[in-house]
Amino acid sequence: MFMNRKTDYALRIIRALTDQKRHTASDLAGNEQIPLAFTYKILKRLSRAGIISLERGPGGGCRLQADLKRISLYDLILIMEGEADMTACMNGHYDCSWRKSHGICKIHLNLMAVQKEINQKLQSKSLWDIIGKTT
Repeated sequence: MFMNRKTDYALRIIRALTDQKRHTASDLAGNEQIPLAFTYKILKRLSRAGIISLERGPGGGCRLQADLKRISLYDLILIMEGEADMTACMNGHYDCSWRKSHGICKIHLNLMAVQKEINQKLQSKSLWDIIGKTT
């Protein structure tokens, strides 16, 4: 599992929202140096996941809604990326032609062990831990 820009941008947005104030998408995009189009997409995903609340219209914006101590970095990656596998063959629905013709794949088995360790580490870190707030 590796983070891409969506998760990185989501972390920046969440960090900005820890001040408990209402922020507009444009303010977040500018302050966190994220393209506005990406900001809108990320805010929608965070809202659907219950991490933030969105209010439309004049005076609208977004606020942090969830307890960051209860959401792991693993959870955020799943929300933003849609999957947690570091390679396609980790996915249970992947149809591996090599394994079909050769049987057990030692590479796959070893990568699965690594993936498990990575997932455990990501699950052990809350967003609060990652953002680095001390209160």
